[in-house]
Amino acid sequence: MVKITLESGKVMTYDQPVTAAQVARELGDSVLTTACCARINGRAADLRTPLTADCSLAFLTFEDEEGRRTFRHTAAHVLAQAVKRLYPEARLATGPATEDGFFYDFQVPTPFSPEDLENIQAEMERIIAQGESLTAFSLPLEQALSLWEEQGEPYKAQLARRHSAEGELHFYRQGEFTDLCAGPHLLDVSPLKAVKLLHCTGAYWQGDAKNPQLCRVHGTAFPDFPQLEEHERLLEEAKKRDHRRLGRELELFALLDEGPGFPFFLPRGLTLKNTLIQFWRELHAQAGYVEISTPVILNRALWERSGHWDHYRETMYSLQIDEQDYAIKPMSCPGGMLAYGLKPRSYRELPLRVGELGLVHRHELSGTLHGLMRVRCFTQDDAHIFMTKGQVKEEIKGVARLIDQVYTLFGFPYHIELSTRPENAIGSAEDWETATDALRDAVTELGYSYEVNEGDGAFYGPKLDFHLTDCLGRTWQCGTIQLDFQLPQRFSLEYTAPDGSPQRPIMLHRVIFGSIERFLGILIEHFAGAFPTWLAPVQAVVLPISQRHLGYAEQVLASLKSAGIRAELDVRNEKIGYRIRQAQAQKVPYMLVLGDREQESGQVSPRARSGENLPSVPLEGFTASLAKEATLPSFQPMVE
Repeated sequence: MVKITLESGKVMTYDQPVTAAQVARELGDSVLTTACCARINGRAADLRTPLTADCSLAFLTFEDEEGRRTFRHTAAHVLAQAVKRLYPEARLATGPATEDGFFYDFQVPTPFSPEDLENIQAEMERIIAQGESLTAFSLPLEQALSLWEEQGEPYKAQLARRHSAEGELHFYRQGEFTDLCAGPHLLDVSPLKAVKLLHCTGAYWQGDAKNPQLCRVHGTAFPDFPQLEEHERLLEEAKKRDHRRLGRELELFALLDEGPGFPFFLPRGLTLKNTLIQFWRELHAQAGYVEISTPVILNRALWERSGHWDHYRETMYSLQIDEQDYAIKPMSCPGGMLAYGLKPRSYRELPLRVGELGLVHRHELSGTLHGLMRVRCFTQDDAHIFMTKGQVKEEIKGVARLIDQVYTLFGFPYHIELSTRPENAIGSAEDWETATDALRDAVTELGYSYEVNEGDGAFYGPKLDFHLTDCLGRTWQCGTIQLDFQLPQRFSLEYTAPDGSPQRPIMLHRVIFGSIERFLGILIEHFAGAFPTWLAPVQAVVLPISQRHLGYAEQVLASLKSAGIRAELDVRNEKIGYRIRQAQAQKVPYMLVLGDREQESGQVSPRARSGENLPSVPLEGFTASLAKEATLPSFQPMVE
């Protein structure tokens, strides 16, 4: 007897095991045709999965993240099948779903041309029209290796060896095409109504520049063409907002071959970055944080003690100093532990909120680098809160409120994920359960909803991840709150309780921006470079119409600067219309065009970057108004 509990609470009973697809079919054709995969006991699974014991069951459609990934992963298999039909000499690598589509990597003699992509897409459409069913099966390692050797697929053979510890290896077959894959996948390819191949890029095998370069074909897939058309519109808008292009045009930062993954900030970009940091500092001072700075390089023994050497070593840069091993820090936590432990602590000091804008380095694979979004050197807006057990929930709430205020300020909706204990976790199951319950209870009491991301916690504790949504509907994981019982124990941190006994503090790791550089990249694209006035690198540009207006222009510039406004004077020997257009292209919030009338009346004629001509106003009035608009946002943390 198998009892299956659906999301609605309905219980379905079977005398023998059934598959998730059979349950969907019994519930009706609409359920079966829209289901991409299932969620069994909280985990995404294939619709072909046998249900052999009592379980909870939900059906995931294209509207669900895992449903979309299943849908698009199936499209990636169709892409590979089409390529092998048209280009039998192509060698298969990997083809996962991505956040907004899919890709597949191939080794081919020459990269695919736009005409090749058109032919491949046409072949994909023929395969989809045939409605091939997908069949799942497993093979032992030796048979799997034999299969790939017969087919001349060296990359698949490497993957098979890598997963050999799993015992049997999992495959999916559609027609003549077979791929190594754990799934899940659609039952057949017919739901892939709207498929579009986008472009090709180069990619190294396994993201390592030492490995062969492959041809990566990018695509996307939707259940219907209106959704695809809307996606294409958003892609075009994203190209206009690409932070790498805007970074060049607005002279914010540079990405140079001499330092791949290490961005160069130019004067305007550094002003932007420093303004965001100044905002961060003032916000945290208001919220009761103190700030520290810890070394960038610390010895190996420290990283072994913290656990990072065992869990994070492949991403750490290491070096030798005085014949001892050292590492450049990939995060600031261990230095924060040492700072806490420098003197005896009392319960009266807790909660102790310690912020650090830590410069960290991580060895990201070259194939994953992307502008400011994925770099090897960045500033993490880290903070560690040391507290008693009785303070945990309120401190979690305080951080959640702070994140809410910051994201709301920038106009970012967001959702929260609760990530639970991973396989490589350290610490007792009891500590993990206590920490997870505290995070869950805190967000629930604040009235926030959340999703559970099973097994994706940090190795030292569960976490709440905050995923913000930009103006194009893309999501970015930025803020996080991680509850840690382990590092205070590893570093023997203590405080003196009211009764005089030594007690172990509990610690929160938390960031709001995540990475200053990445958050700036998100802001550049979200605002298309037209930042709020308080954040804009240049807030006003003064434009004298002719040389005879230069004296008054300098007076206006001095007035603006004395009020703390970031202003510039453009006296280039160019026509005023050209200089206005240039200032607009630079996304400057205000242009002050000065001619005879303004000079004689002591006024300014502001022009907004939107192109709107604003009424002429006295210089003093405009300066006061702009100074107020240019002031850093300020708010006190909310209280219940």
